[in-house]
Parts: sequence; C-alpha cells; structure tokens
Amino acid sequence: MKIGIYGSSFNPITNGHLWTANTVAHRQKLDKVIFLPSSNKRMDKSITTQDFHRIEMLKLAIDGNEKFEYSDYEMKANVGTYYTYYTMEYFKKLYSNDEVFFIMGADLLQEIPDWKYSEELIKNNRFIVMERNDINMYKVIAGSVLLRRYEQQFILMGKGIVNEISSSYIREEFEFGGDPRYLLPEAVYQYIRENQVYII
Repeated sequence: MKIGIYGSSFNPITNGHLWTANTVAHRQKLDKVIFLPSSNKRMDKSITTQDFHRIEMLKLAIDGNEKFEYSDYEMKANVGTYYTYYTMEYFKKLYSNDEVFFIMGADLLQEIPDWKYSEELIKNNRFIVMERNDINMYKVIAGSVLLRRYEQQFILMGKGIVNEISSSYIREEFEFGGDPRYLLPEAVYQYIRENQVYII
C-alpha cells in the first residue's frame, strides 16, 4: 500500500484539511491517509484544546471515507519522542511492507531544516508537499543546502485552486461570536456548538 501520514494540530479540523488529504490521496494514488493530531507537549505549538475534543472532531470529520483513518500516536508519545523523526520511524515499522509518506504544506517545507533530527528525517523519508499561497517550493529547496542535498525525497504538488482555511481563524470566529459554519464539516461545527469548545 501507499500510505500518507498527515500531521497537524487539527484544532479544529477544517474543510481545507479534508480537501488537501483527498486531493493528495487521489493524485498520488494513496491507499490510506492517516490523520495525526500533534502532541500538546510540543514547544513549537500552543494547544489548549483538550485532546479528547480534537480526536472527537477528527473522528466526526473523516467518518464515511474508507481511505481516511486517524492515530493518536503523537498525543500519547512520551516527552521527547513526539518529534516527526520518531513518528515516521514508528509508522514505517508498523507498515514495514508499504510505502509511507509524510504529507505537509509548503510552509512546513520552509521550517523542516530547523526541526529536531532534520537531516535524519529528510534522508530517510519521502514527503508530499502541498503548495501554499505565496510560497515558491522550488525556491525554498534551492535556498537550503539540506533540502537541495535530498531534493529527491520531496514530491511537490500544486493545488490548482486556492484553498487556505485557517484553524486559528475558525477558533477566533467562534471566540468572538462569529459563525464560520461553512469552513468546516457540519458535524464538527455542531460538536463545537454543543460542547462550547471554542466559545467563550
């Protein structure tokens, strides 16, 4: 099988996340996409939403798509082992007879040279990178010695359409009385309303 690991905070999951996962699966002929919510213990993220809510919203969002699964691996990882390098080692061992890819946006392509264990991560894995507005992926690779060295590890995908839906924007809309209903799955929208997840 060809399997994509799609990491994000998913706080909350949006229609943009789902569109990205579906587009990557279709164009790259993936058999499975595993949605991987990031750990709230990571120093580079500030996640105050309870893990339980993020998982429940994710389950609601992917329900009915047989190619979509989720994993709470990073949420449950011990402190110091929730870096992407360890995550990919885990999934490659779990799916040892399959091809495993890490799915990310072009914004993360800019950041990955500064990640923990970045060279080991890049050298030993394949990446599917989705275009983001105003980021030239080819220039990003050309401008980094590390990325140039392993450029064959990256599959670069243009979106074809602009689809930038920010989880932080959705949270802010809820917090300040807005109504971002059509930016996320209806079941997730109703869950947020019923459980007052982001509503002050």
